Amino acid sequence: MPAAHSHDSHHSPRYHETKKTTWVSVWVNLVLTALQIVVGYFGRSQALIADGLHSLSDLIADFLVLYANRKSNRSADVTHPYGHARIETAATFLLGAMLVGLGIGLLWSAGMKLQNPAAIQPVHVSTLYIALLTLAGKELLFRYMIAIAKRLRSQMLVANAWHARSDAASSLVVVIGIGGNLLGFRFLDLIAAVLVAFMIARMGWKMAYQALSELIDTALDEETVRRIRATIETTPGVLGLHELRTRKMGDSGLVDAHILVDPRISVSEGHHIAERARKSVLDQHEVLDVMVHIDPEDDASAKPSAHLPSRDALIQRLQSALRGALPAPERIVLHYLNGRVEAELFLPDDFWRQPESVLRLRDELGVFLQADTIFAAVRLHRAGHHIGA
Repeated sequence: MPAAHSHDSHHSPRYHETKKTTWVSVWVNLVLTALQIVVGYFGRSQALIADGLHSLSDLIADFLVLYANRKSNRSADVTHPYGHARIETAATFLLGAMLVGLGIGLLWSAGMKLQNPAAIQPVHVSTLYIALLTLAGKELLFRYMIAIAKRLRSQMLVANAWHARSDAASSLVVVIGIGGNLLGFRFLDLIAAVLVAFMIARMGWKMAYQALSELIDTALDEETVRRIRATIETTPGVLGLHELRTRKMGDSGLVDAHILVDPRISVSEGHHIAERARKSVLDQHEVLDVMVHIDPEDDASAKPSAHLPSRDALIQRLQSALRGALPAPERIVLHYLNGRVEAELFLPDDFWRQPESVLRLRDELGVFLQADTIFAAVRLHRAGHHIGA
């Protein structure tokens, strides 16, 4: 197997479909660009030349798409842990900026020539034939590319397809302008050139703006966010969802969610609930990754607990306050809730066989909890058995 083919075989079917579609566009634009510029120049049609430059921008765009498609399909690596999907976005932005510049340049050129109407020349009839051929070719290319783009859900291919449609629309304007010139209204060819230039600049601005919105982490659309929220909230074990953030990443998206779970379940169960919620979103929605943060309470409204002491400091606080009445627990479970701490102490069986020691510890705990500002509750358990306290 040749090396190049071996390399391509590692890419997804989406990559190969995009590559094939883009090469079709390349050849169509290559032929039409050559015809428009050459015939427009010798046929003295400013509008056809402008449309030819528009097709040339399509050709450049096709090579940008080929490059971005290849790079964006690379797997995630150390320096790009979320993958390379935004290469598509950057390519779309560059294409849009290029179209804005091209449109402004053509507007300036046509505007300057309109300053001297007497110098406007009649066009050759061959320019009309090329304009009609271009109109048919661009419309057929658009229909072909948009069908593939929707099937692949490729933002970049959609942008390139609509670029072809904008060419078809501009070619229609060129047909009208050239036809008017041939009928004696010579200025219509330049008016058509102005309209084509405006359409090019407008399309470029729209594409660049959309790409820039993605690059600055614009959220997914409201309907998609609503459906993602519903998916997370209906996951078994999720008691609430109080923070959901999304951002676009190429044709997909990234999701961050804070879910509320029962504060007294184990860490492993909380993790399991989070993984179920994450898998549900990945399976049901077009997203690249989901980060689920587990909360035992709604930290948007509950008192913060970050200022509370660490585990070792809390145990030391208890032992110091209880003056030796507390034996060494076999296990300690701490709950950081609403700005305070609840402790569950699992004490050895030997301790529970000494009623006087149990009563003393309970009395000491009662006094301690009335005055302490950190501990909200301390519950005693027999190691391996819950007996209440």
